[in-house]
Amino acid sequence: MPDVPFRGGGYATRPRRWVGLVVMIALLGLWWLGSARGWISPIALPPPQDVLAAFRDLFVTGRIWDHLGASLYRLGMGWFFGSLAGITVGLAMGLSRSVRGGAGPLVAALFPVPKIALLPLFIVWFGVVGEGSKVATILFGAFFPTVINTLAGVDNVDRGLIRMGQSFGLSRWAIVRKIILPGAAPSILSGMRISSSICIVLLIAAEMIGAQNGVGAYILFAGANYALGQLIAGVMILSMLGLTVAWLIGLVEKRLLAWRG
Repeated sequence: MPDVPFRGGGYATRPRRWVGLVVMIALLGLWWLGSARGWISPIALPPPQDVLAAFRDLFVTGRIWDHLGASLYRLGMGWFFGSLAGITVGLAMGLSRSVRGGAGPLVAALFPVPKIALLPLFIVWFGVVGEGSKVATILFGAFFPTVINTLAGVDNVDRGLIRMGQSFGLSRWAIVRKIILPGAAPSILSGMRISSSICIVLLIAAEMIGAQNGVGAYILFAGANYALGQLIAGVMILSMLGLTVAWLIGLVEKRLLAWRG
């Protein structure tokens, strides 16, 4: 009898990182070729050498560290404290019917509100100078997706496991730590991944409105002066920032969710 192929992989993901690299190289090659042959107008998209010149200027002058450092500080502060608050409130809502009844309508009412619309209010509260208004905008952007995903993760934990823990005499805190948190971790990390993208968008919007430095301010200045090479360089910095954040979250997922196999 012929060997029967093994079919028990469970749709396990096998990443092929080289495919993404090939696609990126192909796109860059088409960009360079289109600019060199005149197929792409420099008014619509600057040639690659202009973008490289913009990057070179950023590194030679050292402005890259000023802009990137300011943006990373705002993003890190807002995202960290927003995620921490979101996980705390989401767990409280999942574990307490009273908290869910009180906070649920408020979260549902504020979640659809565009967080950038709250920036003028934060500027009134914290002032246009300083980091308070920008960090608060990013914090709100991270808070709501994290709350909703954390609550969904807690609700999806197998109740049979919780009853088993109760039958073995585990305390409430032990059940939360050993059963609920591990079971809700995939949803929590998914919410943090979504909120990180939202926070980067809010970061740029906030820096365009009230900042003298940062990647958003750099892009706004480049656009105002029609310096397309600098503008594309700023967009590429944002793209690399997003990829780095997604990579870091992926590392955390592999470490915390190794039990899934």
